[in-house]
Amino acid sequence: MSIPDTTLASAKALVAPVLDDTSRAQIRAERMSAFVRYTLLITVGFLMLYPLLWLVGASFKTNSEIFGSIGFIPQEPTLDGYRKGWETSTPYTFGRFFWNTFLIILPKTIFTAISCALVAYGFARFEFPYKKLLFASLIATLLLPNVVTRIPQYILFRDLGWLDTYLPLWVPSAFAGDAFFVFMLVQFLRAIPRDMEEAARVDGANSLQTLIYIVVPMLMPALISVALFQFMWTMNDFLGPLIYLSSVQSFPVSLALKLSIDTTEAFDWNRILAMSVLALLPALIVFFMAQRYFIEGISTGGVKG
Repeated sequence: MSIPDTTLASAKALVAPVLDDTSRAQIRAERMSAFVRYTLLITVGFLMLYPLLWLVGASFKTNSEIFGSIGFIPQEPTLDGYRKGWETSTPYTFGRFFWNTFLIILPKTIFTAISCALVAYGFARFEFPYKKLLFASLIATLLLPNVVTRIPQYILFRDLGWLDTYLPLWVPSAFAGDAFFVFMLVQFLRAIPRDMEEAARVDGANSLQTLIYIVVPMLMPALISVALFQFMWTMNDFLGPLIYLSSVQSFPVSLALKLSIDTTEAFDWNRILAMSVLALLPALIVFFMAQRYFIEGISTGGVKG
């Protein structure tokens, strides 16, 4: 028995408004949910970024306006903080301190990437006596506070005559002194298949050639993450240069900022805030330039297609 077309049309006419109302209600609910989510994210993000925004804005303020308002938009913008801050109260400009920071960061980052890659490759690909014990000792150093090793390291570098040089900051990195990076690269290497390495050995490549031409290209996202971590940590390091460096001409930016703070009440805070903004720029620029590789190195765990 067939249902007349008029009956079907009547039924659809009755159901259609109900369906339309339901669809509209769902769309309104989804839009409201999205609005609440994005509003919450924007609010939380603004609160987290506000100190940075205030820092940038305060670098263009006068000393009186810095302490007179919590807003980050300067009422009377001025570049005096940047001009006077760059000149510093020493015979050197801030350009010298940025150059010193570069002299510390570049060798330390390169040494860290090379040494940690070599050590991680050895632990991940070779079998040798006491391998598990040595790797456990390496991991155990991650739990060792840095303050415990400061005095022995200082005495060692003093006896070697390395104080007031960059060697105490460079040499530990040349010998894979950062256990965290070695552990990170080992975990990455364990997820990389060995097929291409075995094929390279069949073709006559030795272990070092296999590492350089086969493993390193696949390890590149993790190595970029290691270099980025080391760059940011070294850029922010204050205690290491403070302990080993005593000549103002060798100070990096972190010590120069502390040197710029005058204990008198007449100190212009916009100077140090302006130089703090400039000190943040290299880390921000490098991070955003290497962001894609950094995220890939952290998230993929070495899994390759």
